[in-house]
Order: sequence, then structure tokens, then C-alpha cells
Amino acid sequence: MRCAFPAIIIAVSVSSCGRSAITADRIERAFEPTFANLVQVQVSWLRVPPVTASDLDVTASCRRTAADVEAGAGEWVCKVRWFGPDRQPLRDTFDLIVTPDGCYTATAEGEQLGGVTLRSRDGRDVRNLLHTFEGCFDTI
Repeated sequence: MRCAFPAIIIAVSVSSCGRSAITADRIERAFEPTFANLVQVQVSWLRVPPVTASDLDVTASCRRTAADVEAGAGEWVCKVRWFGPDRQPLRDTFDLIVTPDGCYTATAEGEQLGGVTLRSRDGRDVRNLLHTFEGCFDTI
């Protein structure tokens, strides 16, 4: 009977080791519209000419920072290609912390998108929505 107990523990632990629902594809599909919507709001706060989320044509490419891990919660990096004013191509990089429930916090690397606050055309300081933001996606 003593041999059966370790076998049960091994069977239970192996059966719970399936492929993670947290994948690059799911993160990218959640990140892209969230980023585009935040850009749209940010533009209105800065009082610059409006832009639609679809005009931004955001494309994200995400990967785990751990070279030997392709999926799951933890640290990720997302490289983002999008179009700014006058269809100018832009590229930015975000560090993501993804939790097991499919939620993430994205932080822009460096000062590529400005600091925590930006100055609007009329001289007001406004929060930079693109510096750090959160989102979630379905893990089912």
C-alpha cells in the first residue's frame, strides 16, 4: 500500500500539467485592441486631431522572456507596430507581467512613449495612458 501513495501523487501532478491557456496569440489578441483604444483616448486628452482605433492598425508580437518557456503566466515582452499621425509607422516595446488568471500589466520600455505624464497642446499635464496599463483575456 505504501507504493500506491507516491503513484497517486505522480498521476495527479502529471494530469494537471496540460498546455497553458496563456499563449502569445491570446496575449496579442487582447493587447492590440486595448492599446489602440488607449491611444484613441490619449489623443483626445492631448487635444490633437482624432484618430480611430482601426486607423492605428496595431500589431503585437509577444514572447516569454524565459528562453525555455513558450506559454504561461510570468514575464513577457511585446513588440508593437502601429501607425501614428499621417500613417507614420511606429514601433514600441512593452514589458508585461501576466498572471495565471489572464490579466496583465504592460509597461513601456524606456521613455519611448514619454513619461508618466505628457503635456497637452494647451499646456495641461495629462496622465500618459500608454506608459503603464492593464488588461485581461479569456483563459478558457
